[in-house]
Amino acid sequence: MNTPDADGDRSWVEAELQDSFDEELEMEIDDERVAKELRSISELRHKSSLSRRTYFHELLRLQAELVKLQDWVVNTGYKLVVIFEGRDAAGKGGSIKRITQRLNPRVCRVVALSAPTDREKTQWYFQRYVPHLPAAGEIVLFDRSWYNRAGVERVMGFASEDQVEDFFNDVPDFERMLARSGIKLIKYWFSITDQEQQLRFLMRVHDPLKQWKLSPMDLESRIRWEEYTRVKEDMLNRTNIPEAPWYIVEGNDKKAARLNVISHLLDQVPYEEIENELVVLPDRVFNPDYERTVLPEDLYVPKKY
Repeated sequence: MNTPDADGDRSWVEAELQDSFDEELEMEIDDERVAKELRSISELRHKSSLSRRTYFHELLRLQAELVKLQDWVVNTGYKLVVIFEGRDAAGKGGSIKRITQRLNPRVCRVVALSAPTDREKTQWYFQRYVPHLPAAGEIVLFDRSWYNRAGVERVMGFASEDQVEDFFNDVPDFERMLARSGIKLIKYWFSITDQEQQLRFLMRVHDPLKQWKLSPMDLESRIRWEEYTRVKEDMLNRTNIPEAPWYIVEGNDKKAARLNVISHLLDQVPYEEIENELVVLPDRVFNPDYERTVLPEDLYVPKKY
């Protein structure tokens, strides 16, 4: 095996494999950056119980299983919906990224809806979610879902008590209807402590690359922590049905939470490894009369790097 020098002199295969690993490393570096204003409290950060080596080894192993799951879903026409709910900054987005990282976006897609429009507000509550449900051979991950009504809409007063009560009456029937139609529905609630959320919010406040994640609703959620706790407990109690139970993910340890939720997700689906046809790269056809056209220089992206 060639040993890379300071200029990164590696075989082509080594370089390709390293680029694949670097995709995850880039996200990890993003997680580890600490703004100057936070260095005085950085020792309070919850440290992962996993070594970096163990984390990467298990993540890549689980992602390989997710690819097998994807192949099985396509082959069998399985329909899978996974809901990710939880407090702001609890790690939903990071877990979703790791699940989708190696998967085909045409098979596994993420749905993260914005606030409803004026027209959507007049519709049946579940109507705007229905078009995003999977067809046969598809996986849909909801980054927040119809449970907005039981959470942020309830706390912030965007829904009346009657509307909330109607939701609680309707959602079990709605989810049972999904189950009867052949959709497997899995619901995760990401939980973090008060202190951990505060520290993650501070990271966003002082990090220009993460400030876009901090919305006015996020800031308000800090003020209303206890109210969110109350409605969360009510929601879990009233919507935890056998056809679609809730599963709580302890999220203070980001790395462990990602591995735990992927492992648990894999356990919920009876997938098997599918034997795919052997792929054979065909020979390229060469035309001796073909001459490649020289394109104008201004069509190319400038080589700044």
